[in-house]
Amino acid sequence: MALKAVHVSDVPTLDIVQENASLVLNPSRFSAGVDMSAGGGIGHGAGFRPPKFLVVGHRGHGMNNFQSLDPRMRAIKENTVMSFNAAARFPLDFVEFDVQVTKDGCPVIFHDNFIFSEDNGTIFEKRVTELCLAEFLAYGPQKEDPTSTSPPVSKPLLRKTKDGKIVRWEVENDEPFCTLQEAFQQVKPASLGFNIELKFDDHVVYQQDYLVGVLNSILKIVFDYADGRPVIFSSFQPDAALLVRKLQSVYAVYFLTDAGAETFYDSRRNSLEEAIKLCLEGGLAGVVSEVRGVFRNPAAVGKIKESKLSLLTYGKLNNVAEAVYMQHLMGIDGVIVDFVAEISEAVNAMITPSKEEEEEEAEEGRVLLGDGGEEVKSRPQFSPKEISFLLKLIPELIQH
Repeated sequence: MALKAVHVSDVPTLDIVQENASLVLNPSRFSAGVDMSAGGGIGHGAGFRPPKFLVVGHRGHGMNNFQSLDPRMRAIKENTVMSFNAAARFPLDFVEFDVQVTKDGCPVIFHDNFIFSEDNGTIFEKRVTELCLAEFLAYGPQKEDPTSTSPPVSKPLLRKTKDGKIVRWEVENDEPFCTLQEAFQQVKPASLGFNIELKFDDHVVYQQDYLVGVLNSILKIVFDYADGRPVIFSSFQPDAALLVRKLQSVYAVYFLTDAGAETFYDSRRNSLEEAIKLCLEGGLAGVVSEVRGVFRNPAAVGKIKESKLSLLTYGKLNNVAEAVYMQHLMGIDGVIVDFVAEISEAVNAMITPSKEEEEEEAEEGRVLLGDGGEEVKSRPQFSPKEISFLLKLIPELIQH
């Protein structure tokens, strides 16, 4: 009973809901990693399409959110080797992380523009790109120095939440920050892809010479240490995305957009339509959109596909299995998620075909057996009304 993609034009309005519709998830595993090409790159032009529905771990095993009551959001320090390797235990294709370049030219992995700390009760902030590598690594837990007789000294690490509060960066499993080089060397297996987000401040206007210098520092590490690992680049900064495409032709480049959720001075950032235009003009591989923007404007999926672009999504709705399944039906190419264990297993159960299910088309009602002999339920086929129900499950789509 293989599932077929649904044309977005066939999806009804949110007002049409099928009562008592349900989705049964049946976790099973598939091999982690995806072989994109013999050379480790995954194609670079506007005609690139991922070979399968991709699941990408957000900042590794998932972001840290100190406003959330969910313990999973503070289980492992985000953007660390520990987080990447924890994510690698699940059937993911890529881990996504943010790269900035320190004042002395070293690419490091860190999301926020500023690091917060305190000294004698006084809280202060420092811009990551204005720190040298040694200063950056001094914050938070430290690596043991086998040549030293005294324990390492670290500076307190704080974080500013979206509501403006300054809180201690406390997680269940902590680890020191890492450089991009260390990630390439220490994250296993090498088949796990890296989605490198080129991180820049939304409120800073960058000169081209500065962008080129930053990007060349990152590209040097990638070309020296990727060693066949699949890599894709992405960025919210339009000029950075265009430049990294011009500076190399091995790895695919995506343009990130919040699809109009926030209005920016640079109009290229303000809609899916502008994102598509930028990709086509710059020869980018595709768009990574905030998922609510896609659900509000499903017709954009068709435009992206007609333009032979790839489409991935990010956002907290991607932590809901039904919302991810809906995207698969719409023809979206992959999702960036925080709950990597739950969503990767659910995706495997929902979209990975099996010989047993194909045989069931000819013998309806037959009990299916998994690889281990356990009984599994076949995946449901949804009517247009039931697809609408999946959308209706997400109240935010209607409220915002």
